[in-house]
Amino acid sequence: MPTQSTPAQAESTRRVALASMIGTSIEWYDFFIFGTASALVFGELFFPNFSELAGTLAAFASFAVGFVARPVGGLLFGHIGDRVGRKTTLVVTLTMMGVATFLMGLMPTFATIGIWAPILMVLLRFVQGMAVGGEWGGAVLMAVEHSDKKRRGFFGSFAQVGSAVGGLLATGMFLVMQQLPEGEFLAWGWRVPFLISIVLVGVGLFIRLRITESPEFTRVQKTQRVVKVPVVELLRRDARNVLLAAGLYLAHGVLFYAMTVYTIAYTTKAYGLEQNLYLVGVTAAGAVQLVTIPLMGILSDRLGRRRVVVFGTLFIAAFAIPLNFLITSQVAVLAWVAVVVSICIGHNAVYSPTAALYSEMFPAHVRYSGASIGYQFGGAIAGFVPLIATSLVGAAGGAYWPIPMMIAIAALIGFVCILLVRPATEADPAAAPAVPREEVAPPAQA
Repeated sequence: MPTQSTPAQAESTRRVALASMIGTSIEWYDFFIFGTASALVFGELFFPNFSELAGTLAAFASFAVGFVARPVGGLLFGHIGDRVGRKTTLVVTLTMMGVATFLMGLMPTFATIGIWAPILMVLLRFVQGMAVGGEWGGAVLMAVEHSDKKRRGFFGSFAQVGSAVGGLLATGMFLVMQQLPEGEFLAWGWRVPFLISIVLVGVGLFIRLRITESPEFTRVQKTQRVVKVPVVELLRRDARNVLLAAGLYLAHGVLFYAMTVYTIAYTTKAYGLEQNLYLVGVTAAGAVQLVTIPLMGILSDRLGRRRVVVFGTLFIAAFAIPLNFLITSQVAVLAWVAVVVSICIGHNAVYSPTAALYSEMFPAHVRYSGASIGYQFGGAIAGFVPLIATSLVGAAGGAYWPIPMMIAIAALIGFVCILLVRPATEADPAAAPAVPREEVAPPAQA
């Protein structure tokens, strides 16, 4: 990858990185408000005939549907991204996400249309999941492929910051809406975060339409290395890295969804804490991540991706014991410490470097597919964390200890995976292994 040294090129890199961050912020805001709503209101509004535990399980199952859809989106949009381009794909995924989320804000509840209410919710959640499945890989690649080779970790982390911003906006919106009387919040207040997303999507589309296509994808087109079916080429040459990417995701994904989705419901139901008390800690973690994600990206540029990720996985595993104590203390401040420390140190040390790491694991002509499928397959597994956690805690008689144990096991899986990861043989598409002529296809068709 050529080094960008001119002021104009540096400005272009910063503009693309900022656009990636804004786009992913909007996408993740849309995705996360569903998770927060699942913990707070969906069980009561869409599964009212269930017991409290069964209603929570059903709401979290609906939440998990979005994660099942993520590998589908990764496969579909990875194909388009490797054949048509990164920019076009990102415009499509943002539009899909925005429309699905806005429609969620208009959904009638079970009291209005009966069983069709949860069915409609699940369908829209599936569309959300497909959009996120295609979004992450493209946003990361746009930032990384525009950047200087020595600063991939830093600029790639901008797309990862979008997750923190999206989560911060989502929890912040629900904190605001929960100031309403409970009846009004259940009647209409929970809808506001979904409806307002359409404005954010309009802003995101305006920004994305103004950026240029990835220079590496442009070179892939010029050198006629666009393949007919990227996933076939990917799995033939790089299946090992796809599986390792999925396993590596578990290290940070299991922790994240356990702490930001499941534990909201747990602290409310098990200890009677007000819902917005734990959300304060989640919001604080989102704010601190605005600093720690770029910092971990910089460290990965200076120390190497592997060292930073190894530290993160081991920290997550080691922190499991104090995490259990902090959450079960029934003290709000200690719960805030638990979520801030676990997310901003352990999670971010793994999460931030993966933007550049996943890009470096796959050659440019199948990179969108490789990064997306590996990442989203891991995401599909982690998406069941709230559902699994609810079942484990129920089986343990309400005790919280199965959750830290699950987090530690996932971290150790990630530790093994990062030790086995190998970068792509050739990261520069101009030097990538030649693709047999019968697999080469015109670059303009999907």
